[in-house]
Parts: sequence; C-alpha cells; structure tokens
Amino acid sequence: MLYVSEYGSSFNPTIVFLHGGGGGGWMWQPQVEALKAEYHLLVPDLPEHGHSAAIKPFTIASSADHVAELIRTRAHGGKAHVVGLSEGAQITVALLAKAPELVDHAFISSALVREMFGMSWFGAGVWAAMYRSIEPLNKYKWWMLLNMRSNGIPDRFLPEMAEAYKSLTAEAFGHIIAENQRFRLPEGLERVTSPTLVVGGRKEYKIMHQSIKDVAAAIPGARGYLVSHTKKMSLSQEHNWSMTAPELFTCTVRAWIEDQPLPEELKPLR
Repeated sequence: MLYVSEYGSSFNPTIVFLHGGGGGGWMWQPQVEALKAEYHLLVPDLPEHGHSAAIKPFTIASSADHVAELIRTRAHGGKAHVVGLSEGAQITVALLAKAPELVDHAFISSALVREMFGMSWFGAGVWAAMYRSIEPLNKYKWWMLLNMRSNGIPDRFLPEMAEAYKSLTAEAFGHIIAENQRFRLPEGLERVTSPTLVVGGRKEYKIMHQSIKDVAAAIPGARGYLVSHTKKMSLSQEHNWSMTAPELFTCTVRAWIEDQPLPEELKPLR
C-alpha cells in the first residue's frame, strides 16, 4: 500500500493531494498547513517515490488504481476531492476515467496529454541511463539547488528534495519520465460528472495549453483556465505554483471545491 500522511479532523471532507514526478508528499506542505484545520487530508507518496519507493514499477495507470483504493478505504464516505499537479494531474485524469464515482471535485494542474518534441520515443531504459550519468552529482548541494531552481522548486525545500533523491533510483527515474511523456487522454472521461477544473500557467509551453484544452473538452462540464501570476515567475515556477505561489494555489483549491468564484488571476482559456 502507498505510504500516506494524514491530517485534519475525521469529520471533515477529504482532499487527496497527488504530487509531481520525482517529488513526494512533502511538496504539499503549504497546502497542508493552510487546509488541515478545515479538511481531512490524505497526502500519499506515489509508487517509486519517497516512502513508497518499494512499490514498483511506477505507471500512471497503476498509480490511479492505488489512489482509487486509498479513497475507497480511507476517504470519508468513500469519496474525495482530488488535487493533482503535473504527473499527479495525469494520475487524476486516469483516476477520473477509471473510477469517476470516487471523485467529488477534481483539480487538474498541468496535465500533459500531447507529444512533446518526440520525447515519447525514448523508453524507460534510455532515461535511466541518462540519470546514471549524472547521479554522482546528487551529493553536491550546488547541483541539487541548480536542479531545484530549474524545476521551480524553492530553495527552502532543499532538505526534502535531498531526501527524495536518496530514494530515487535510475530505474524509477526512467519509469517516471517515460510515463509522463507517453500519457494520452484515456477512454472513459465522458462518464465523469465531477466538477473539474483544468489549469496551467500562462507562460507554460503551448503544448501544455493545448493539453489543457484537450482535457477540458474530454470531460463534460470541465473548465479550462490559465493562471496569470501578478509577480514575475519563470515557466517552471508557474508549473510548480503550489510551492512558488502557495497562497494563490490554496485559495484556488478552496474556491473550487467549495463552489465559490475563482481568484481573478485565473483567466478562461480561449
């Protein structure tokens, strides 16, 4: 079973947070602190990540199965709001296709569903070999910080990121990247009745904007938005806005699952 951190009251509605590839449940620290008094939170480490590293191999389909089982067994009333970022967003899409009855509201941030520069041609073994060539550098703080900054992860998360890298094998890296690049819209999304918000950063790649449109069009009633941040942010920082703009991210989550107006920074995707 997945390793899961649990917070909040046993009487409040459940939110499940699904992190991005190569990270862990620690990526949701800002949201946990802001929401644990109001909600019951389930924050797993996904397969081949962190404390769930022994569950292998990582695939988006099997991860969705694990999350479905988590909701059935530990979410209040056997149903949960689901928030996914990046690869966690892809898993949320897969979960909606497999078991839409388990999801109350869905929040999908930057779920790639299109081909990116031919990268899906590379198998997990190629990505694993690439990782092995740079793995010795992981012992250096400067290298870790460089990777974090290039991926939009604030420096204050260095201890958590260093710990995550200790459990990340080359094989796991290969599976994570290959799955991310090969994911496409699954069958079954037409059955979804959950209110679904599909978002991404305005500076993210055009292919991500196209993916947002694809996901929103595939799910009945889904709404697609781009986030226009008021402060200057890089593409990667916009992608990981749960950590780089945590107040706005949390406010958006709360507004969406409580059926309230969205923050003005979110603009409908045309």
